[in-house]
Amino acid sequence: MGAFGGAVSQKEEFDFAIIGVPYDDKSTYLKGTAEGPKAIRDASTEDMINPYTELGVDLKSDAALVDLGDIEVSGNFHVVSARIQAGIKSILARSAVPLVLGGDHSVTFPVVQAMAKSYPTLDILHFDAHPDLYDEFDSDPYSHASPFARILEYGLAKRIVQVGIRAATAQNRKKAAQYGVQMLEMKDLREMPQLSFSHPLYISFDMDALDPAFAPGVSHHEAGGLSTRQALNILHDLKAKIVGLDVVEVNPKRDVSGITAAAAAKIVMEVVGKIVHSSKMKY
Repeated sequence: MGAFGGAVSQKEEFDFAIIGVPYDDKSTYLKGTAEGPKAIRDASTEDMINPYTELGVDLKSDAALVDLGDIEVSGNFHVVSARIQAGIKSILARSAVPLVLGGDHSVTFPVVQAMAKSYPTLDILHFDAHPDLYDEFDSDPYSHASPFARILEYGLAKRIVQVGIRAATAQNRKKAAQYGVQMLEMKDLREMPQLSFSHPLYISFDMDALDPAFAPGVSHHEAGGLSTRQALNILHDLKAKIVGLDVVEVNPKRDVSGITAAAAAKIVMEVVGKIVHSSKMKY
């Protein structure tokens, strides 16, 4: 059955392109996120869900959505990174929106490298329990705990807002302060923020931004996170031109009843719906 409620087509011309990156070589604790892309696709088939989003968009008729398959992930990180960048550039060359299924969070750095070539004034909205701002982790500057440190150092984003943070270290806070990262920590969020971005927006969604009750299928359980509903409300309320998305860190080996994969598929569909819906409105 077709993925994403049957919305995925074989059209020559498309507005959105799914691409998987089944890569977890940079995971620091548990392996398994390499199986994330398949799990997300499997959780979204049309025999389980329909193609309508909550904003009333029918992804089957209102969006031209294709699935380009998975990036080849053999070789070292630099080899894989080059393939990821090439894959993203090919989507952007078609004036389409890339929808990346991870994989661990290390894949976001090469994705953003490619995005920044087309969008030199890129903003990033980063959902995560962790800031991922380590200079290096276990002596690895390309760890899944470090992508946003590299993004900042390379000057790939004008503004980064992080939502759902609840595991920030002193080093993370120092890096955030150095580069002016807006860190919205769960301890401070009595109400969900309504966020506005003036530049093209890339969204990076680590599934451990959600509380483990809503996303048990992640490698690092960190209690006290967002509910799925809260995350969707933030996405629905965004005022921004969204130009790309990644959903990362689904670990099917820990995913009770496929709850996390289902939430990840929902996030992808709602972001696509938000982009289509926003194109019909003026902000």
